[in-house]
Amino acid sequence: MDSVTQIALGAALGQAVLGHKVGYRAALWGGVCATIPDLDVFIPMGSAVADFTYHRSFSHSLFTLTLLAPLLAWLINRFHSQYHHLSRRWLLLVWLALFTHPLLDSMTIYGTQLFWPLPIEPVGTGSVFIIDPLYTLPLLLGVMLALASRQAGWGQRSNRIGLWISTLYLGWGLMAQAYVTDIVEENLASRNEQGQVLVTAGPFNTVLWRVLVMQEDGYKEGFYSLFDPDRHIRFETYTNQPQLLDKLQDHWPVSQLQWFSKGFLKIAPNDNQELLISDLRMGAEPSYVFTFKVADIVKDRLIPVADQRIQQPRDWDRANQLIRRIVSRDP
Repeated sequence: MDSVTQIALGAALGQAVLGHKVGYRAALWGGVCATIPDLDVFIPMGSAVADFTYHRSFSHSLFTLTLLAPLLAWLINRFHSQYHHLSRRWLLLVWLALFTHPLLDSMTIYGTQLFWPLPIEPVGTGSVFIIDPLYTLPLLLGVMLALASRQAGWGQRSNRIGLWISTLYLGWGLMAQAYVTDIVEENLASRNEQGQVLVTAGPFNTVLWRVLVMQEDGYKEGFYSLFDPDRHIRFETYTNQPQLLDKLQDHWPVSQLQWFSKGFLKIAPNDNQELLISDLRMGAEPSYVFTFKVADIVKDRLIPVADQRIQQPRDWDRANQLIRRIVSRDP
């Protein structure tokens, strides 16, 4: 999730654990600890694909963060020596702020390596968008009311209510995703089609869902809104050229992207005779957030090159179309 949301969650958890005993310090340290896992973005990993796929790895590992929690709690306890008798509470606050960060991230589609260094695929349910105000606002409101309240009991209650609302919203996202997945399977069965299916929350909401179906000759993209009057999904079909990667399997950026994306990749040459790979999970046709050059095409031969991220222009018209699609199928 975005940084504001992670800070809000950490602050709310800190307030819930120690707000009634140490005041604003609980929310402050909860928010600080909740930002720590994302500091890995400032560490260069050596290449564009490495930066992409190693983000949310060691710094988001449940093992790493559990080991880090006692050290941070000890430092905080030393800083606030007047609260030395609350050392166990400080440890719980720090651990919750650290531990929930990757758990929340794993509900987005990016992919979080919760069990690093074990060779387990990144977890990314896609049941919530990376920025969703309906999740974040209850947390922020609950924390602000708790900090502004002169009555500790009422303030703590407001904070807990915000946490409960946000948690229930995550549960709602999982249920809505399962519902739409059933509709997708129903649509494919009616057409005697099969494929690898991905259902992800649309931008800033859990009402509109983006659907990808990977097939041998290409992929399909469609959208389904919970406001749609029927269970029919209109798919657009796009060609893909995964066979171009057959001779590049020993090229690390290629194999790494295949592993990280679970195969949801668009492979196509551009006009400059460069082979590009786009992660289909993030973005929408024709613009994707993460696109990489992995080879040059020279006289119909693929020459592996050092991977390079290709920045694609923001398609604001497409974004506006998706917002309108929440309530209407009309373009």
